[in-house]
Amino acid sequence: MQLQMSGRNALVTGASKGIGLAISKAFLGAGANVAIVARSQEGLDDAKKELAKAGSGKIVTITGDVGKAEDCARVFAAAEKALGHLDVLVNNAGTSKTGQFETITDEVWQADLDLKLFAAIRLCRLAFPGMKDRGHGRVINVLNTSAKAPAAGRAPTAVSRAAGMALTKVLAGEGAPHNVLVNAVLVGRIESDQWVQRHAQENKGRSLAAYYEDMGKDIPMKRVGTAEEFANMVLFLASDAGSYITGTAINIDGGACPVV
Repeated sequence: MQLQMSGRNALVTGASKGIGLAISKAFLGAGANVAIVARSQEGLDDAKKELAKAGSGKIVTITGDVGKAEDCARVFAAAEKALGHLDVLVNNAGTSKTGQFETITDEVWQADLDLKLFAAIRLCRLAFPGMKDRGHGRVINVLNTSAKAPAAGRAPTAVSRAAGMALTKVLAGEGAPHNVLVNAVLVGRIESDQWVQRHAQENKGRSLAAYYEDMGKDIPMKRVGTAEEFANMVLFLASDAGSYITGTAINIDGGACPVV
């Protein structure tokens, strides 16, 4: 089965590296036009050079911090101006912020919710009216498996992501009569820029390949996943092949999460 997005316009947040970049590549390879969003223009410029090899679709770079309401509005307007109406929204921006509950301040909680939950709320609120009017839309929220199986020490991320899963279900119900499909994809241990940064900070003298190999030992499939493998599922959901799937939260984790 060949997945196609010919002529579709997509907005992907957190798209200059890792999973967001892989998703953007997959979309372009399937024929879509893509607006990529990140905070660093330098990172976006590097990403655009790499994405230009993936397909012939239009690539638009937009700087912005989607944790801020004003940037969400500006980013969305810029994407529509550059591409026209948006068919696909991928809410991917986020970090893996964790700590012991007693140490997490109100400021940290609010920043996490702004970036991971309110960014999705605000961008969906902007995207939904047009998608409903046109009778077509795809929203994919990138969460992680702690949304289903939160563990000690995983706040605030586990809480923000669980809220994102609830948001996905609510929006799926409201969008379904209009062919606006909303799904979540849950990250397990996937090769990404966050792990690259963590490796650089914590594993002096050990290769990234060895680091990933150790990470994979307690996963049923005995390896971490690639960003491309993650992007394949996002592409499926964004394409017409996923036309009867909505309101789901799909684990992409090699079988690691104890909750289906």
